[in-house]
Amino acid sequence: MEPENVKQKMKNMVSKIIWVSIFAIAMGFLESAVVVYIRALYYPEGFMFPMKLISNQIMITEFFREAATMIMLIGIAVVTGRSAVERFAWFIFSFGIWDVFYYVFLYAILGWPQSLFTWDVLFFIPVTWVGPVMAPVINSITMILLALMILYFKNKNSNIQIGKVVWTLLILGSMIVIISYTMDYVQFMTQKFSFLQIMGLGDTKAAFDYATTYIPVSFNWWVFLCGVTMHFGAIFWLVRNNKG
Repeated sequence: MEPENVKQKMKNMVSKIIWVSIFAIAMGFLESAVVVYIRALYYPEGFMFPMKLISNQIMITEFFREAATMIMLIGIAVVTGRSAVERFAWFIFSFGIWDVFYYVFLYAILGWPQSLFTWDVLFFIPVTWVGPVMAPVINSITMILLALMILYFKNKNSNIQIGKVVWTLLILGSMIVIISYTMDYVQFMTQKFSFLQIMGLGDTKAAFDYATTYIPVSFNWWVFLCGVTMHFGAIFWLVRNNKG
């Protein structure tokens, strides 16, 4: 490829990175604004465990709001990317930027989290995910780094090789990270209820009531770091196979 063409492609990529970053940062502010409103309603003295049971209307609204957020991130990836690989990269890039700035804006508005080791509720499907703020921030930084590597090599060489090893490491690493986020909650809930009840199947009222007494006890950093190590291994393998 001609040097001038490479320079132009890189220039276009930088422009896209800037605008996608602006979009994701704006989404991060919207996300944090919603949390500010919810905490004003349910946690006027500041968020803390155990979690409070919210109304069905708010719960349903939150579910579709989270779904809408994912659709927006997928949408910007589809519009920006020219191939499946690029769209994947733009999705995880915007996701990472959005998540980091979500915490930046919460801290600017509420002074929360007090530290990177403050516990947070991350997700609710299929069960509750919890962890210190530092953990999702590490995941977000990893996603941003992986995305930038993919975009760099994609613009340098359109025949970028991701390969089965990279995908395997990414998928297995992600599964292990999810386990690290859910294991403390699952251990707490399975003391009294089946896994199906915890997932919202069957008679769940008692399980939901019991869930409002949950206070995080421990986060298994070893399990989490095992998953993160696989993610960095995927990045290393990607660079190794495409640096030539």
